[in-house]
Amino acid sequence: MSDKTDTEARKTYDDAIEAIERHLIRKSNGGLTFIGEWKNGHLERKMGHLTCFAGGMFALGADGSPDDKAGHYLQLGAEIAHTCHESYDRTVLKLGPEAFKFDSGLEAVAVRQNEKYYILRPEVIETYWYMWRFTHDPKYRQWGWEAAQAIDKYCRVSGGFSGVKDVYSSNPTYDDVQQSFFLAETLKYLYLLFSSDDLMPLESWVFNTEAHPLPVLHLANLTLPGSQAQR
Repeated sequence: MSDKTDTEARKTYDDAIEAIERHLIRKSNGGLTFIGEWKNGHLERKMGHLTCFAGGMFALGADGSPDDKAGHYLQLGAEIAHTCHESYDRTVLKLGPEAFKFDSGLEAVAVRQNEKYYILRPEVIETYWYMWRFTHDPKYRQWGWEAAQAIDKYCRVSGGFSGVKDVYSSNPTYDDVQQSFFLAETLKYLYLLFSSDDLMPLESWVFNTEAHPLPVLHLANLTLPGSQAQR
């Protein structure tokens, strides 16, 4: 929001990413990059759907970074996007589970029944959108379209859209809930993914964790309330 003038926030971001890479990011035996969960001093080789937003977070870090670091951040974002797409592609419904594991021969697959559900979450599509904006690689739109088709096929009900209880079942049952974030985030990111870059350009807007757009303060062209110039 500071138009890249908040150097303290930039340093905090870089430090946080360095810690995430050092402590949480691993490669599976099959070559998939994932972000594990740190619990009780131990790294669990499990990644949650919620964590899939991080692909976009890494891509955003490329903007304003030195070339070598920018390339690294963008590559990291691409790898996370690929892993999260695999978590969708390896299900029957082509919708991602709530969490997926990377051990005992498993790769991006949910094991526990209480992690096999999909509740219309936006994080994977969010990362597709950011990766599309920064790379314009058509695969991100293709992956987004796959997700949109699966949502329409398996989640649409007479009164709207519902989550499903098991993405590995060819005969899924509904949870009968349309989450508020489905409208505020999932559909918004799908719309933006297939829209022109001129709509909500990233140099002018920052999206918070709930996908609410906040304007970037272009300080060189702005007179802030209470400033000396305004007085």
